[in-house]
Amino acid sequence: MSLRNPLFWLVAVVGLGLDQLTKLLVVQNFELTSPPQSIPLIPGVLNFTYVTNTGAAWSLFSENGEWLRWLSLIVSLGLAFYGLLTRIPTRWEQVGYGLILSGAFGNGIDRLRSGEVVDFIQVFPITRFPVFNLADIWINIGIICLLLTLVLVPEDENGSKRRR
Repeated sequence: MSLRNPLFWLVAVVGLGLDQLTKLLVVQNFELTSPPQSIPLIPGVLNFTYVTNTGAAWSLFSENGEWLRWLSLIVSLGLAFYGLLTRIPTRWEQVGYGLILSGAFGNGIDRLRSGEVVDFIQVFPITRFPVFNLADIWINIGIICLLLTLVLVPEDENGSKRRR
């Protein structure tokens, strides 16, 4: 018996591992301060800034973030069952769904463990762009992969995506 959608699972496991490892390193090696300390990695472009967030992007829903832990769990379970039960037709879709699973599950683990997500990547600090983490990056890249599949992968005569 072979594993269905092996690329999906590989991406999901590696993505989740990298997300959780980087968050662990941040929590173990840096102090959470108020206001947060920023360490410029590329001045004016990229800072290391350790913060926590009880909400979603831009701190949306931070006052009612409890439901986000359940949303993360539902999305993660849904994608895991999708990967187990369905043949995901293209590599781009397997990568996209795997990245979204790793991101949703990574942030979900944080929310279940402590009620907040560890964030530490800050781009263009003068723009007030939110601080984020690898799970957030994985979700965004995953969505881009799925959108590229819609645009670039042709359908066969039955309306199904051709395998690539």
